[in-house]
Amino acid sequence: MRKSRVEAADTRRRIVEVAAREFRTNGIQATGLADLMSEAGLSHGGFYRHFESKDQLVAEACEAGLNEIIGRLEAAADGCEGNDGFKAIVDAYVSASHRDAPADGCPLAAMGSELARADEQTRAAASRGFADLVSVLAKRSGRRRHEAARAEAVFALSAMIGAVTMARIVGDDDAAAILQDVRHHLSTL
Repeated sequence: MRKSRVEAADTRRRIVEVAAREFRTNGIQATGLADLMSEAGLSHGGFYRHFESKDQLVAEACEAGLNEIIGRLEAAADGCEGNDGFKAIVDAYVSASHRDAPADGCPLAAMGSELARADEQTRAAASRGFADLVSVLAKRSGRRRHEAARAEAVFALSAMIGAVTMARIVGDDDAAAILQDVRHHLSTL
C-alpha cells in the first residue's frame, strides 16, 4: 500500500533526525545507510524513495543538526540581559554535557573534518549554519558596531568548536581544563 504524502514526509523527517544523530555520533563515513535505515525502523531499500544519495541526506542532516543546536543556544540566552546572553551561549556550548553527547551536539564540532571534505551542498549547509551561529552570538555581543560584534562572534565560535572537539579527543583531566580555559577566556570578551 502506498503511503500518503504526510506519511512520506514524516518518514523522511525521521530518517533525517536519525541520520543527524548517527553522523554526529559515528561520523559520516562510518555510518552506513543500511544501519541508519534500520535505526529509523525502515528497510535499506526504502532509502532511495526519499533521497537521491547519501550526500543529499548528509546535507539535510547537517542542516537539521545545526538548526537544533541554534535553537538550544538561543533558549539558553533567553531572558538574559546585555552580554549575559553571550556568556550563557558560551557556557552551554563549551560544557562537559555537550562534549559527552555528540549525538545531540553541534555538527561542526562532531563532524568538522568530514564536512570540510564533503560535497558542495553539504559544505554550503555547514557554512550557513556557521553563519547563523555567528549571528546568534553577535547579536548578544556587547559590541555596538556590527563589524566588531561579528568579528568577536567568529573568534568565539571558532574557539568554542575547537574546544569541544579537542575535549572529545584528549583525556578527561585535560578535557575539563580545555573547556574551563576557553570558557574563562571567552567570558573576558
